[in-house]
Amino acid sequence: MNILVIAPSWVGDMMMSHSLYQQLKQNYPNCQIDVMAPDWCRPLLSRMPEVRKAISMPIGHGAFRLCERFDLGKNLRNQYDMAIVLPNSLKSAFIPFFAKIAHRRGWKGEMRYGLLNDLRSNKNDYPLMVQRYVALAFDKGAIPTADNLPIPYPYLTVNAEDVEQTKTKFAKQFEYAENREAIGFCPGAEFGPAKRYPHYHYATLAQKLIEQGYSIRLFGSKKDEEVGEQIRLALPENLQRYCVNLAGQTDLNQAVDLISDCKAIVSNDSGLMHIASALGRPLVALYGPTSPQYTPPLSKDAVIIRLIEGGLIKIRKGEGAEGYHQSLIDIQPEMVLEKLNELLNK
Repeated sequence: MNILVIAPSWVGDMMMSHSLYQQLKQNYPNCQIDVMAPDWCRPLLSRMPEVRKAISMPIGHGAFRLCERFDLGKNLRNQYDMAIVLPNSLKSAFIPFFAKIAHRRGWKGEMRYGLLNDLRSNKNDYPLMVQRYVALAFDKGAIPTADNLPIPYPYLTVNAEDVEQTKTKFAKQFEYAENREAIGFCPGAEFGPAKRYPHYHYATLAQKLIEQGYSIRLFGSKKDEEVGEQIRLALPENLQRYCVNLAGQTDLNQAVDLISDCKAIVSNDSGLMHIASALGRPLVALYGPTSPQYTPPLSKDAVIIRLIEGGLIKIRKGEGAEGYHQSLIDIQPEMVLEKLNELLNK
């Protein structure tokens, strides 16, 4: 059986989709899985052994462009027995329909009747996003309940030789930091400061870790470069050399290699948090208005800190200074350090 998966557009969601691919291989041992994904996520698919091929999704997130979707679908005809559509949007269901794939599976979303012919409507029975993904690996009459649903944890393959090659590209920065063992920080967040742990708390934590003998690696995209510099420059001048700002300097593959080389990770709720989790790094995950009830890190070596209760709070800017959310401001660096040291001492 050949299966086409229309993947989500965000890094964290892409990581959670790996649980689906693993379960598909369990349920259909001889299946071949191809995944259509945006180019910025595709490097992750090459590190998931269950995926045969990553197909470029050239249409940007939010763009409709029906004619292009028709052409993409037409080029995929006569290749697949089943399609699984992970996004909930109407437009995401067009390509499998235009590809004339006989079995088209997904959750009920934006008026997708007819486009999907195996439409699931009991989404609320599966509170975690990863549960909703994995449930789509099962035939409609054989889906386990949420309590009995197996959740294979996402993982990414890493080649030691590739990691060393990546490290050589940043050798000068790491040498300046005296090649100390590194703790990685992932301080960025997709939708602004409300989801971010304050940079001044990160700086305090960084100082304490540097004084313990570690170096700090700051990871993120180009738009996280500024917050990375805020953290680095908030350190005493004589300690700044031990804090390497890699935000905006790495591609996704390089970030994966360098995160895998870290002793542990501290992160906001973000795509890189899910990557660190999949790499098996000891992880302290910091949550504020977002909720681990929906998208927790899937790892036995992860500790979650959240000081408020309840579900997701939809907010773009917090009430604290510089747009931070008070629930994240209240997480003191000493609390994070305590949890991190517990993980490191295991």
